[in-house]
Amino acid sequence: MNANKQLNRLFAALGREGLEVSREGRVYRVRRKDGPEAPAEVLLPDDFPVEAKALRQLAGLMAVKHPCGGSVEHACASPDFHPGDAGVAIGSVAVTRDMVIPAAVGSDINCGMRLHVIELAPDRLLARRDELVELLKGDFFFGTRDLPMTAGSMRALFHDGLLGWIDEVGKRPLGVLAGSDFDQLTRELDRVHLGGALAGHAMWAPEDLVPEDGGQVRDGGMATIGGGNHFVEIQVVEAVEDGAMAHAWGVRAGQLAVMIHSGSRGVGKHVGAAWRDKARAAWPKGQRHPEEGLFALSLADHPELVAGYLQAEATAANYGFVNRLLLAELIRLRMRQVFGAGLAAPLVYDLPHNITLPMDGPGRRWITRKGACPADAGQPVIIPGSMGAASYLAVGRGSPTLCSSASHGAGRARSRFMMSNHTDQDERALGLTGVDCITLREERRIEEAPAAYKPIGPVIGCQVDAGTISVVAGPRPMMTFKA
Repeated sequence: MNANKQLNRLFAALGREGLEVSREGRVYRVRRKDGPEAPAEVLLPDDFPVEAKALRQLAGLMAVKHPCGGSVEHACASPDFHPGDAGVAIGSVAVTRDMVIPAAVGSDINCGMRLHVIELAPDRLLARRDELVELLKGDFFFGTRDLPMTAGSMRALFHDGLLGWIDEVGKRPLGVLAGSDFDQLTRELDRVHLGGALAGHAMWAPEDLVPEDGGQVRDGGMATIGGGNHFVEIQVVEAVEDGAMAHAWGVRAGQLAVMIHSGSRGVGKHVGAAWRDKARAAWPKGQRHPEEGLFALSLADHPELVAGYLQAEATAANYGFVNRLLLAELIRLRMRQVFGAGLAAPLVYDLPHNITLPMDGPGRRWITRKGACPADAGQPVIIPGSMGAASYLAVGRGSPTLCSSASHGAGRARSRFMMSNHTDQDERALGLTGVDCITLREERRIEEAPAAYKPIGPVIGCQVDAGTISVVAGPRPMMTFKA
């Protein structure tokens, strides 16, 4: 059966479920036939599979309304579009008016990407690879990282993000941070999206992370990678496509790079779960529950809950920014230990792809991204490939397509369950030939093997063609750490 016939059969099947689906070029549109809302849009590369479950989830997100006021004005999805486990498709972007949807972000609040470049020849790294790997395995897997915090520094983190945390810790750095260059960390704040400083509050954080007695905090989640598709990767910049922009950002061919994909860990889980429960409990009695558990909070109904959720999400987001900074700092300090104290390893950019942010313009509107990153005009965009494929550093174009957003990766082609039960576990079939994956769990290598992901090239290409991003450089993986 050819692709068009398969697509027509899929559209017909979804039509029988009450969904109207159409296609124009690379843009798919989906809406509920019985609803007044406009269709949601998905940008997909040519010949990419269209997943019915993901379309259902996107149409469901577009249809979310609150009985007391509030709706989704627009919903769309980036080309790494695929079904999510919590009722929201990965790659979704939703613009809401007069309401927020805690479940649309979920538990991994401020999951995001961070990229550094390093003036070090790849051959020098490979010559001392084993030494560096053993040090980083201790930090990432065995808990040898020494990162004590004071109650004051944790409170500053939750209230004011990177800005408050750097200011507080810099007064009296403890543990491994005694070797950090806090002047450099301060200078790099303008290379973090929104400065890495949102208006949070410690009251939304887990109590054990802000002890009332003011004692030291040993947070087991801080500076950890996390499971799933999260990683720390050492790369080499092989290709530069926009020399002027690359130069402006301090990027050149032949450099090493460090790319980090992680989020807010247990703090995000704590906040996400609490506020999904609060939104459910606040839903007006007698009103039909939304599908997939996407309970919204309405400004007209409970303005204090809307404000509380946004502050709580900001609290977790602040933790995510600090978590990525510390993962990078552990690598930077270990690199200096092995290759010399003069190694700078400057930051290129840090940006989130799971977050709710206010929108400019009139009215009370927010944009929620779930597995999609901001791509404002002139802003760096970091899009990873897989352990066996190039990643991309791009520049956003501020296009209205995808609501000034871009994909956060290639998107999964096979679930972790499918990969773990794959009949052919051959390294070549999995795409693992030549891949240097450092992990304590062999099943993680299999679940996250390159074969689990869609090809990154078409995902990038269709966004370039749509005018959402332009490619600046393409770093390739040398070694990947997976928890």
